[in-house]
Amino acid sequence: MSEGSPRATSVRLNEMWQQAVALHRAGSLAQAERLYLAILELLPGHFDAQHFLGILRHQQGRHAEAFTLVQQALRARPDDRSALRNFATILEALKRLDLALAVYDKLLAIDPHDPKALFDRATTLHRLDRNDEALADYERSIAIEPQRAEAHYNRGNILRERNRHEAIASYDKALAIRPDYLQALVNRGATLLELGRSREALQSLNRALAVEPLNANALINRGTMLEDAKLFEEAFADFQRALSNDPENGLTLSTVAHIAAKMCDWSHDNEFGPRLVAQVKAGGAVHPFFLLHHSSDAALHLQCAKNFLADTLPRMPQPLRTDERYCHARIRLAYLSADFHDHATAYLMAELFEIHDRSRFEVIGVSFGPDDHTTTRARLLKSFDRFLDVRHKGDAEIAAMLKELEVDIAIDLKGYTRDFRIGILARRPAPIQISYLGYPGTTGADFIDYIIADPIVLPLADQQYYTERIVQLPDTYQVNDSTRRIGDQAISRHDAGLPESGFVFCCFNSNYKIKPPVFESWMRLLRKVDGSVLWLLGESPSAERNLRREAAERGVDPARLVFAGRVPLDQHLARHRLADLFLDTLPCNAHTTASDALWAGLPLVTVEGETFAGRVAASLLKAVGLPELVTRSLGEYEALALRLAQDSDLLRSFRARLERNRKTCSLFDTDRFRRHIEAAYTIMWEIWQSGEGPRSFSVPSL
Repeated sequence: MSEGSPRATSVRLNEMWQQAVALHRAGSLAQAERLYLAILELLPGHFDAQHFLGILRHQQGRHAEAFTLVQQALRARPDDRSALRNFATILEALKRLDLALAVYDKLLAIDPHDPKALFDRATTLHRLDRNDEALADYERSIAIEPQRAEAHYNRGNILRERNRHEAIASYDKALAIRPDYLQALVNRGATLLELGRSREALQSLNRALAVEPLNANALINRGTMLEDAKLFEEAFADFQRALSNDPENGLTLSTVAHIAAKMCDWSHDNEFGPRLVAQVKAGGAVHPFFLLHHSSDAALHLQCAKNFLADTLPRMPQPLRTDERYCHARIRLAYLSADFHDHATAYLMAELFEIHDRSRFEVIGVSFGPDDHTTTRARLLKSFDRFLDVRHKGDAEIAAMLKELEVDIAIDLKGYTRDFRIGILARRPAPIQISYLGYPGTTGADFIDYIIADPIVLPLADQQYYTERIVQLPDTYQVNDSTRRIGDQAISRHDAGLPESGFVFCCFNSNYKIKPPVFESWMRLLRKVDGSVLWLLGESPSAERNLRREAAERGVDPARLVFAGRVPLDQHLARHRLADLFLDTLPCNAHTTASDALWAGLPLVTVEGETFAGRVAASLLKAVGLPELVTRSLGEYEALALRLAQDSDLLRSFRARLERNRKTCSLFDTDRFRRHIEAAYTIMWEIWQSGEGPRSFSVPSL
């Protein structure tokens, strides 16, 4: 056999091929590459060399070249199942998911019972947000190959968005096959946590951490559970460990910073603040709600919201809306929230839901939060024309429901607060979509058309920092319930743990809103007003310890800080009468807590801040007829608070005016507010009907 004969060439090519594959499998990619290229030089149409060189290019991250090579190989053997699988994998890497789906369809045309093709197509369908089809494929795959743990796990991930109980069953099946399946343990724990089954969640997460002690997702979920239990020190430790593994993770960093704020542990402020800012400026995802309490930079808040949205929804779903314009007899409003239970949002909005003008509006409640079986929940159920409990449905399914209901205006009451579901409105189920009340900032989302505000919290000059068009109500943006009951049971200072005499400064804001500059001002007031105390909300032993220590370091007896436990709302409102003056916080003000104080007859001093979150109390004070209690700086704030503490006649005059105004002012005139917000909805609807895009406007006083 001569060296140049066809047979010799064939033998040589086979030897080169065997050597190339061995090198490739051993990870010697450069050497394997040289041999594949040499084979193709000798025989340009060599199927296996083209195919495997394409796989190698894919492993090198050169996906476009891999695409060309495997595509060329498939021209020679269009039904080669191995090449088709690898081609689909390359298409996935190129994010050409629709083409990958077509390849899986071809594989299933060759063999309809191919469990791997079914599994891979299901995974792609899930990425395309076609979850009904994905679920069907996972179930077909499981029926053929029931021992594939990944199929049970992925099925659980889809069901987690719809029916968490069924998701747990799928994770359990995956774990029966692979007891150390880390991600199944983590997601099972997270799902149990969402279901409120904390003990089982802890067991699952502890099992995950036994498999991988520094697994970030397990640490974060366990930390979240500990945070919910107000075990802030333990939660902080878990999040810190997760952050140590991934120091550039802005979401973990922002959570660590927020837990530190909940503990009033300010020792990390000089570290966390600059790191959060740097993360946002570098394009990293930081939780926008947490940033509101660390910064007054509106431009930074906008960038943060955009970064966070891109991280939350990396693949923007297809919009459901078309250009048709509904012509209903009544405008259909849908209020979306996780807080239709005993929650501040429900306390503020309940009466508005009840008194909406039913001749002009149909009012739908869309609840993706818990049913706590309280009187508040029962009241809300009665207040809507339709109430949809969708907590077990996924975002896509809820959006489809809103589209089917032909909702004219969807009002999101969550923004980026806890249990938010911005993925619903990302699918554009309604022609007009609004952000209101729950989140005092921009969502950074182009699918949210408007934000409802007022001239104080959000001047039109701030439009550059908002992706939503600004709609200004004439008095205040915040609705209130004028029927809120104040407990009539007498509460003594002794009952509340307060001294029998002495001036009582109070702040019932969440502890995380307390920042060192404001606290230092409070301590100066205590030093200047003999016998005075500071009455705060008692949220955790760690916060109480830290605040008492901070007081001692500033020369104030820690015993002069008194902490109030949580009580029912009517009792909480009643105990405000024991205080003399409410001191607000900055950069984030009192919001519902400011309304509570004013409704209970307690004057409040605030600083009008630089952003929406820091201007709310100013808006409320002006709407209640007490604009003199709004200051422009911490120095003015402290001086005014001191003057009121030392001049009993002046303070008494403010109390008397507040008492007179409570029943007549715009802040607590819910029907007046209703007329204004309904006018806003009507103007938005008319703009839409005319074919215009959203635009900012101010509602005239009615």
